[in-house]
Amino acid sequence: MTERVAVTDAAASLLRELTAQHGPLMFHQSGGCCDGSSPMCYPVGMFLTGPGDVDLGTIDVGLDDPIRVYMSHAQFEYWKYTHLTIDVVPGRGAGFSVEGPTGMRFLIRSRMLDESELAHFGLAG
Repeated sequence: MTERVAVTDAAASLLRELTAQHGPLMFHQSGGCCDGSSPMCYPVGMFLTGPGDVDLGTIDVGLDDPIRVYMSHAQFEYWKYTHLTIDVVPGRGAGFSVEGPTGMRFLIRSRMLDESELAHFGLAG
C-alpha cells in the first residue's frame, strides 16, 4: 500500500511512551516559520482540524489506534510531491507539542515520490 507518511523506529518508540502519558495522539504540520515548521504532536481533541487541513493518513506505531497526520493545505501545495517521514532527534520540542519536556523533538524528513507513488496519488504527468 502506498502511503504519504511514515515514521522511524525511534519516533515510534517515543510516540508509544507519549501515548501512555497523554492518550491517543495526532500530528499537524502547519508550515511557516519557528515552531510552525516542526510537526506538532497533540493529544486527540486538543487541536482541531478544519477544511484548511489535508489528512495525510496514519502512522502505525504498534498501538491499537494509528496516529493520524494532518498538514495545512497551503503547506501541502508545496509538499504534495513528497513522501514524509516523522523522525525524532535530541533537542527542544516545539512549544505546545507533547514531546517538549522529553529533551527530544520531532522533525520531518522528506523525499520525492517515485513514479508509481506519483501515479497512485494522481500526480503523474
